[in-house]
Amino acid sequence: MGKRDSFGSKVGAILVAAGSAIGLGSIWRFPYMTGENGGGAFLLVYLLSVLVVGIPVMLAEFAVGTHTRKSPVKAYEQLSKHWKWLGYNSVIVSLLISGFYYIVAGWSLDYFVGSVTGSLYQAGDFNQYFTAFTSSWREPFYTMLFLALTHIVVAMGVQNGLERISKIIMPVLLVMLVVLVVHSATMVGAGEGYDFFFRPDFSKAFTVKTVVSAIGQAFFSLSIGLGCMIAYSSYFKQGTNLTKTSFSVSLMTFFVAMLSGMVIFPAVFSVEGLEPTAGPTLLFETLPFIFDKMHATELWSAIFFLLVALAALTSTISFHEVITQYLQENHNIERKKAAFITTAATALLSVVCLKWEWFFGAFDTITADVLMPLGGLLTAIFAGWVFDKSVFRSEISNQDTLRARLFPLLHFILKWVVPILLTVVFVWNLIF
Repeated sequence: MGKRDSFGSKVGAILVAAGSAIGLGSIWRFPYMTGENGGGAFLLVYLLSVLVVGIPVMLAEFAVGTHTRKSPVKAYEQLSKHWKWLGYNSVIVSLLISGFYYIVAGWSLDYFVGSVTGSLYQAGDFNQYFTAFTSSWREPFYTMLFLALTHIVVAMGVQNGLERISKIIMPVLLVMLVVLVVHSATMVGAGEGYDFFFRPDFSKAFTVKTVVSAIGQAFFSLSIGLGCMIAYSSYFKQGTNLTKTSFSVSLMTFFVAMLSGMVIFPAVFSVEGLEPTAGPTLLFETLPFIFDKMHATELWSAIFFLLVALAALTSTISFHEVITQYLQENHNIERKKAAFITTAATALLSVVCLKWEWFFGAFDTITADVLMPLGGLLTAIFAGWVFDKSVFRSEISNQDTLRARLFPLLHFILKWVVPILLTVVFVWNLIF
C-alpha cells in the first residue's frame, strides 16, 4: 500500500476531525432534540455529556488510531484479535448512517436552490412544499448530487481532499453562523427564545430521558462510537497533542451547536403559532415560515441552508472515509477504486431509504440508538480493561514528552463511569 498518508498540519487535523463532528448532528439534530427535551435543561446536560463521556471516548479512539496507524478493523485486530469485530461495527454504522444521511443532506441542497431561485417562497405552503419535494424526482437527484460531491473529496485523498476542503468549509461555516446569530438577535421574539434555550428547568435537567437523550446526542454530534476518529487520527502527524485536539474538537462542536440554537430558537419564538418542539422537520418545515417574515427572505434562507449543506458535507466525508479506508487496507484496493465502491454501496442504500421510508427511520434508530452507543460502550470497555495501560498513557503523553497528570482520572472514567452510563443509555433505548 506504500507510505501512509498524513494530514499536512495540526490545524488541518483539528479542522478535519471537527468537520466530522460538526455536521447535521449540530445544525439539524441538536436544535430539535433541545426543543423536545426542555431547552436549557437539555443544553446543560448535553455539555456535561460532552465533558464526561464524549471527550474520554474520543481520546480513547484517538489513542487507538495514532498507536496503530490503521483503519478501525485493522487497528483493533492489531491490539487484540478478539476485538476486530468492534472495527467492523464502525464500518457497518458508517454504511447504514450513510443510507439516510445523504437524503437529509440533499434536502438542504434543494432548499438552498429553492431559496436562491425564490421557488421555495412562491409555494406559500411550506409543509406542502416539503411533501411535494419528497415525492418528486428532486429528492433522489439532490441525494445523488450530494453523494457525488462527497465522492470527489474522498477520492482526492487525505491532504488534497479531506484536509483542503475542511480548511475551506469550517471557517466559512463559522462566519455564516455568527452572521445568522447576529440577525436572529434583532428579531422580536429573541428574548423569549434565549430564555427557553439558556435557562434550565432543573425539574427536567436530570430526568432519565433527558440524560439518555443528551448522551445519545453527544455521540451523534461528536461522531464517536463509529470509527471516524480512529480513521482520522491514524493520519495525525507524530507529536499531535491528543488531549488538546480532543478538547478543541469537542468544544468547537458544542460551540457550533450552541450557535445553532441561538439562530433557531429566537427565530422560532418570533413567529406566533410555531413551537420549538416541532421535531426532526424543524429546519425544513418550520424555519421557512420564519424566513418568510424577514426582510431579504431569500438571502437569509439561502445562507442558512447553504450552511446546513456545508455542515452535512463535512460529516458525509467522514462516513465515506471509514468505509473507503477499510476497503483500502483490508482488501488492498487503491483509494480511487475503494471510494467508487463505497459510493456505489451507499447509493444503493440511499435508494432503498428513498423507496421505502421504513428503512430511513430504521437506519436512523439502529445507528443513533443502538450501534453508536454500543460502539461507544465497547470502546470504553476496551480502553479501560483491554488496551495496554502503559501504551494508552504513552499515546496520550506523546511518548512521555507531555504531562499526563489526569490520565488516572481518564482511565477511571473509561473503566467505570462511561460503561455504566452507556449501559443505561443502551438498555433505555432498547426498552423505550
